[in-house]
Amino acid sequence: MTTASPSGLILFAHGARDPRWATPFEAVAQSVRTQQPAAAVRLAYLEFMAPTLPEAGAELAAAGCTQVAVLPLFLGAGGHVRKDLPLLMEQLRATHPGTQFTLHPAVGETDSVVAAMAGVAVQAMNGGPA
Repeated sequence: MTTASPSGLILFAHGARDPRWATPFEAVAQSVRTQQPAAAVRLAYLEFMAPTLPEAGAELAAAGCTQVAVLPLFLGAGGHVRKDLPLLMEQLRATHPGTQFTLHPAVGETDSVVAAMAGVAVQAMNGGPA
C-alpha cells in the first residue's frame, strides 16, 4: 500500500521508439526520488512511451497529490512545449480539478542547465571528460 503524498512531480519528456533513450530521464527521476523521498515522482512521455502525461497525472491525483509540478525535460521550448503541452495541461486540470498542476519552463532554458552544458562543452574542448 502506498501513502498519499500532497505533492508530486511529473518529469515530461518526448519519448522515443528505442527504450534505451529513456535511460538518462529515468536516472533524473531516480535522483529526485532519492533527494525527495516523500514526493511522488513520475516520468511521462509525449509519444512512443508510457505513461503519457494524462496517465501520470491521473495516477498522482488518485494517489492524493493536491499539488503537482510538471517539468518539461526538453532543451528548449519548441512546438511540443509551446503547443502540445498547454493542451495536455488544460486536459489534466479539467479532469482532476482537486489537483493543482503547475507547468514550469523547459529544463534546458534554466540558467543552471545552460551553465552545466557550457561546463561540459568547455571540458570537451579542453580534452577533459565529456
